[in-house]
Amino acid sequence: MSVCVAVLGLGEAGSEIARDLVDAGVVVQGYDPVRPAPSGVQVRPSEAAAVAGAQLVLSVNSAADAAVALRNGAPAAHRAVWADLNTGDARLKRDLAAALAATSRTSVFADVALMSPVPGSGLRTPMLASGPGARRLAEALTPLGAGITIVDGGPGEAATRKLLRSVFFKGLAAAVVEALAAAKVAGLEPWLRDNIGDELARADRTTVERLVSGSAEHAVRRSHEMAAAAELLTDLGVEPRIARASHDLLVELAHPTHAKEQTV
Repeated sequence: MSVCVAVLGLGEAGSEIARDLVDAGVVVQGYDPVRPAPSGVQVRPSEAAAVAGAQLVLSVNSAADAAVALRNGAPAAHRAVWADLNTGDARLKRDLAAALAATSRTSVFADVALMSPVPGSGLRTPMLASGPGARRLAEALTPLGAGITIVDGGPGEAATRKLLRSVFFKGLAAAVVEALAAAKVAGLEPWLRDNIGDELARADRTTVERLVSGSAEHAVRRSHEMAAAAELLTDLGVEPRIARASHDLLVELAHPTHAKEQTV
């Protein structure tokens, strides 16, 4: 039996996923109020029209639009898996699951977290999925090339894992951007780029424990170091957002009792 998939949101991520589904021989019904659909996608005039007859619904718009897309499309869903691929928090995913259950009694929800950039990977982007529809989603898309890891638990479990990773990865990116901005002003950008590249190339699984234990053990000295770094960036005309936050965290690690008293 041929699979029919509705893709709501045909931006950068939605378009690539939809294109891969079409190439895999899937019937794709798409809706986006602004963006054009890739070749082969059957354009529909609304969320409800796109959802009608689909076994899978992939909501790939934005966290801000996820609830509206579900509200408009869910009444047309029948025995479908409604997979929300947007970057929202666990509370939003649970709210969406509850809204789907109240609107479409026969459909099930899947919380899906895209774990790397979609451009260049499309449907093969690594995904985590949780919730009652996760297994059905994986069974339908894995044979088409999707890499879906099922996470035990309800809606929100996949989203929580993605956002925890985002704290690390997006925080790392912000630190690199801030450091290079200051290095450029200082005339040292090429040197720092090479230095950062070397450090990342040497990193392995032991790096995590080294970073955690080292931060705690040397918190006092490193807090002074980061205060000096923040002052340097200020002198260079670069706002030391990450440097200052690092200093504050190290101060808390150095004086945990005092930090706890300050928050009471």
